Amino acid sequence: MIELTFLGTACMAPTKERSHPAVFLSYGAENLLFDCGEGTQRQLKIAGIKPARITKLLISHWHGDHILGIPGLMSTMGAEQHSGVLDIYGPKGTKEYISLMVHSFVSKDLIEFRVHEVLDGKIFENEEFVLYAAPLKHSAPCIGYSFVEKEKRKMNLSACKKLNLTPGPLMGKLQAGQSIMLNGKKITPEESTILVPGKKIVYLTDTRPCSNALKLAEKADLLITDATYKNDQQDKAESHFHLTTHEATQIANEAGVKKLVLTHISQRYKNAKELEQEARQYFDDTLAAVDFMKVSV
Repeated sequence: MIELTFLGTACMAPTKERSHPAVFLSYGAENLLFDCGEGTQRQLKIAGIKPARITKLLISHWHGDHILGIPGLMSTMGAEQHSGVLDIYGPKGTKEYISLMVHSFVSKDLIEFRVHEVLDGKIFENEEFVLYAAPLKHSAPCIGYSFVEKEKRKMNLSACKKLNLTPGPLMGKLQAGQSIMLNGKKITPEESTILVPGKKIVYLTDTRPCSNALKLAEKADLLITDATYKNDQQDKAESHFHLTTHEATQIANEAGVKKLVLTHISQRYKNAKELEQEARQYFDDTLAAVDFMKVSV
């Protein structure tokens, strides 16, 4: 199960209801934070999430509303004795900016971290999932990310019954993709198991429509995307390099997305339901994110 907590859903300026952008993704032992705007520490505490749990920080770009929470967060993680290494991903310039932050605000002895400047393609892989990145179309270098769970092999119980297979080590080998011998007969994973596709989560923020947005979002189970403006603010969306609700739904429709969540909401809107209702005219399974909203995939 992939669990997401929307910690901040505002854009340039926080409001009484919305904090600066940050999304927390939890998957097994891995806990990813997408962006870390001002106030993210407080949002984590309210949500009951210990900062020391974070294993990866993925920065979309270096505009203030997406990064001003980083120095305080790293200081707190160090004080809470963060175990392991914090991996930080971001666009070109991230190494320099993190170095300046650490030099100014964070004791190097408190927290161990690695910085990865990314542009396009696979940026991380383990046995359970893969992370991809691609550049988006914004006024500053900006990266979109996708989290892709690997397919899992599950036992086909009806096939196992016909093959006289019972729970035990042999089933474990089949589930691991290995063939076995049973009563002198070879049994393969293909005839005794089912491959279940993994889930895909995509994070796109601060962008205009572009081919990389579509590429990242393709067949996503959940697309989290910038929808800063309603459709009547098309000129502002273009001049500030953001999306309208309709443009967000166009990406979702063209990419074959299952569920769409709108975030990075302009402070001009007191109730995000306005944007949600507008978007649902074009893509039915749409939610406008609110702070502390949880989604499981």
